[in-house]
Amino acid sequence: MDIKELKDEKYHDAYSEEKLFDKILKFAKSAGIKLIYLALLLFYTLQKSTTPPIAKSIIIGGLGYFILPIDIIPDFIPVVGFSDDLTALISVLIAVALYVDEDIKLKAKSKLKDWFGDFDHKELEDVDNRLNKN
Repeated sequence: MDIKELKDEKYHDAYSEEKLFDKILKFAKSAGIKLIYLALLLFYTLQKSTTPPIAKSIIIGGLGYFILPIDIIPDFIPVVGFSDDLTALISVLIAVALYVDEDIKLKAKSKLKDWFGDFDHKELEDVDNRLNKN
């Protein structure tokens, strides 16, 4: 997934906080905790006042792509339906990793606990390790 592709207006138009949380709550279990964690990291980074406009634009494009049900691999296809969303959100996260701090990680994990209850934090280590390298 090319970051330039995520600047497409249709992805920006698809994004809203309400649509994001509707999608997350509807598909949280089938999408998996790792994908939801990525979306939350990006959401909280978007909310941060010190995140520059270009990074916010990239985040909005990525989250808009996640929200749209019909994309490269439609979300309703079992098992692989969210694989393109995962790739897109990882790409966006790598592009904006500089702006993801520990406070954002804690907020995302707290929201995961609200939604999923206790979960295995080891499932998120890969994401956190990638962030720590940037």
